[in-house]
Amino acid sequence: MKTKEKIRVIIIDDEKLGREIIKNYLKKFEDVELIAECSDGFEGIKQINDLKPDLILLDIQMPKLTGFEMLEILENPPIIIFTTAFDQYALKAFEVNATDYLLKPFSEERFTEALNKAIKLVRHIPPGKQELTGLVKAMENRDEYLDRVVIKHGSKILIIPSEEVRYIEAQDDYTMLYSERGNYLKQKTMKYFEQNLNPKEFIRIHRSYFVKLSYVKQIELFEKESYRVVLHDGVKLPVSKSGYQNLKEIIK
Repeated sequence: MKTKEKIRVIIIDDEKLGREIIKNYLKKFEDVELIAECSDGFEGIKQINDLKPDLILLDIQMPKLTGFEMLEILENPPIIIFTTAFDQYALKAFEVNATDYLLKPFSEERFTEALNKAIKLVRHIPPGKQELTGLVKAMENRDEYLDRVVIKHGSKILIIPSEEVRYIEAQDDYTMLYSERGNYLKQKTMKYFEQNLNPKEFIRIHRSYFVKLSYVKQIELFEKESYRVVLHDGVKLPVSKSGYQNLKEIIK
């Protein structure tokens, strides 16, 4: 709970004009301190981890790393106000309890309303108790399919295009992605990928495996009424009965 100190803010927006407008609007708030501004999501994550702000003003659509992809990487995100020029993202995201969003171009009055709401939250919610789970889950249920997967690998952030993913293996509450550039653990369940992968490109062949159809070389009989797929690199994966039926429907 932050009661006396100034509220520390970071702006993350790839458009300089967008950052300048927000900085100008922030000047009227005496209890707010702008501690950094970032032009992309990678720098934003670094600054958030280094400076530990109370509040971030975060653009959604950025070229290197989107605002929502940033949320997947951040372990304890601060209070967030989203700024976006794309209302379809905002409206879907804020069907759940998020702090607020600003649809560009926004007025100073609308900005002030959002910031006052965020300040109230910062003052009354203990650190680390901000709940963004619903927001992230709302974005997992979006209509479009994944075209890339963001991976936190040690101190690095990697973006793996879905076209480079060969297959995915369940590992409890995590999944292992096997790709052309290496194998990476992702803190997402198989259900997440089932909801978000393009079914024309990926198929669930087993409760523990998704496979990219273009990497399937052949289906072979393994034991009596048991099958497995052979990938182009020689890897062999088990196929369940339902997985076999799915494959038969697609590979005719």
